[in-house]
Amino acid sequence: MSSSLLADWRDRPTHRRVWALAAPMILSNISVPLVALVDSTVIGHLPHAHQLGAVAVGASMYIFLAWMMGFLRMGTTGFSAQAAGRGDGTALRQILVQGLLLSVLLSMLLGAIATPFSTVALSVMQPSAELHELTLDFFHTRLFGLPAALASYALVGWFLGTQNARAPLAILLTTNLVNIALNLWFVLGLDWGVVGAARASVIAEWSGALLGLWLTRGALRKFPGTLVLAALTVWQNWKPLLGVNRDIFIRSLMLQSVFFAITLQGARLGDATVAANVLLLNGLLLAAHALDGLAHAVEALCGHAIGARDRIALRRSMVVACGWSLLASVAFALLFLFGGHLFIEMQTDIPSVRETAFQYLPYLALLPLIAVWSYLLDGLFIGATRAREMRNAMVISVIIALPVAWALHGYGNHGLWISFLLFMVLRSLTLGVYAWRMQRRDEWFTPRAAS
Repeated sequence: MSSSLLADWRDRPTHRRVWALAAPMILSNISVPLVALVDSTVIGHLPHAHQLGAVAVGASMYIFLAWMMGFLRMGTTGFSAQAAGRGDGTALRQILVQGLLLSVLLSMLLGAIATPFSTVALSVMQPSAELHELTLDFFHTRLFGLPAALASYALVGWFLGTQNARAPLAILLTTNLVNIALNLWFVLGLDWGVVGAARASVIAEWSGALLGLWLTRGALRKFPGTLVLAALTVWQNWKPLLGVNRDIFIRSLMLQSVFFAITLQGARLGDATVAANVLLLNGLLLAAHALDGLAHAVEALCGHAIGARDRIALRRSMVVACGWSLLASVAFALLFLFGGHLFIEMQTDIPSVRETAFQYLPYLALLPLIAVWSYLLDGLFIGATRAREMRNAMVISVIIALPVAWALHGYGNHGLWISFLLFMVLRSLTLGVYAWRMQRRDEWFTPRAAS
């Protein structure tokens, strides 16, 4: 067994294929947490903790709504990867249009529930009056970018499935570099404060989505086919995508609920605590988005291998991505362990927020080592369009972690972070068990039944 793994690891063509996809995705993914870091750094050097807290809470509410729709990227990636593996250009066109149509409909739905959602969320948090007002201003402004954000999810997922990493790189870099530049101009140059950060994000999201739509023209030329509009009116053609998306939606809803609960509980513990937690979670975002670059490579390569029914390529892609993910997670753990204080100090000069964040740096250092396996396994299940297993693993993890979190709530923010670490351990373990069972039963190449 070990000699087989070693032979897979030494396969140079697989390393080249993994990094051809992972490198541009890591570069583009890193720009996402960099935006959060710029937001925190710009707002964090304004005089009051509630200003940084407003960006933290407002962004958390927006992300909760938007990232619940992460299935628009994940479901699209798996199906487009398998269609590309079959060389089916007609199916690729259908998947692209279906993803974009879903993004429009879902953005309308989320827009309708956003205001009552924010009212309920803030009433539960019970923030200070200053934090409450600024949070609503930020959140309501960010909603104007929601249709573009969801369209970008579908576009990035579709491009990844076709093993085109340059287009997602262009979309995400454009979005996030525009965001950073406008953030600095609006907040520092024009003195628009918290609302300026939100306006920068809205303009950036529309810039990225429009660029992505334009790039699809060149990508489609590589896969000859035709878009059959009549097929879009047949319910049977939507069932596989909607079935997978339903399961990923449930999984994403539960995952974002966990992250939102951290912000909610932090807000109840005070402005300094919620601000400190967001600075620490920026570190997790940085590590997660970099490691997700390798997971995205797994999605595309494993989906392609399953579409082509190539067992050797599937195994080699997982082994190589696993090895590089482990090395990267160790590097991030060491970075946060020895450079964590500098990481916090770069983001804010508010003494109360700094001192609070310093206390919880050991938890941040542990997170990459624990979380990396769930990212990698998510990539495998997404590429295989096995969303039901992802959903079940997430449900089991939350059910087990929830009573522990309740028991530890008396320990304040330490209890919150311990509960979060446990949740991430459970995510990795449950996904690992499902993957092991499917491997033993040789189920990766069994067609998924529409539901």
